[in-house]
Amino acid sequence: MTGTATGETRDEVLAELAALEDPRVRAVNERHGDDHGVNLSRLRAVAKRLGTRHELARELWATGDTAARLLAVLICRPRSFDRAALDAMLREARAPKVHDWLVGYVVKKSPHAEELRRAWLTDPDPVVASAGWALTTDRVAKRPDGLDLDGLLDTVEAEMKDAPDRLQWAMNHCLAQIGIEHPAHRARALAVGERLEVLKDYPTSPGCTSPYAPVWIAEMVRRREA
Repeated sequence: MTGTATGETRDEVLAELAALEDPRVRAVNERHGDDHGVNLSRLRAVAKRLGTRHELARELWATGDTAARLLAVLICRPRSFDRAALDAMLREARAPKVHDWLVGYVVKKSPHAEELRRAWLTDPDPVVASAGWALTTDRVAKRPDGLDLDGLLDTVEAEMKDAPDRLQWAMNHCLAQIGIEHPAHRARALAVGERLEVLKDYPTSPGCTSPYAPVWIAEMVRRREA
């Protein structure tokens, strides 16, 4: 691949990522479903050096390599992707970290975010639907006007218990965020969480807040009122 005056080619960047591969990092990541072995601090350092390189980001994404896609997310220009491209990328992003970074660092900054949120929220693919719920959770916290919070709670109450893991996690986050941010809906959010008991027994490290919605809501409200 031909280089440009602005920096490394795709193949040079791929070689650099390959050199950063650490089997110990890969072993840890693979337990979480992420098939790469590049320390994320080092990956971010590469991204900082490269700066915004949108065409390079497209080339790295097209490789399908997880580390390359994570780097692509960091060096792309989010507003340069059209709706169809973002939808296709999300459906290709099966590694959890790629999925999370794509939604958090790219889709949220796109002018197509709200349209995609609505489309993904009810998608039959639970991984795609989890992205819709992640975008909805962001709106619950930052721009709730126009959201049907009661309707969201109805859906959580009816579907979260039996949802696949990643979708369940995203719905649970939305449930907790409604309870944390919206006092008028807090009692119902707590009641839904208590009835469904989703993630009630999730192992939580000392000093960390449980993802079990009633505990999560209560702790975050306590901190804000302290």
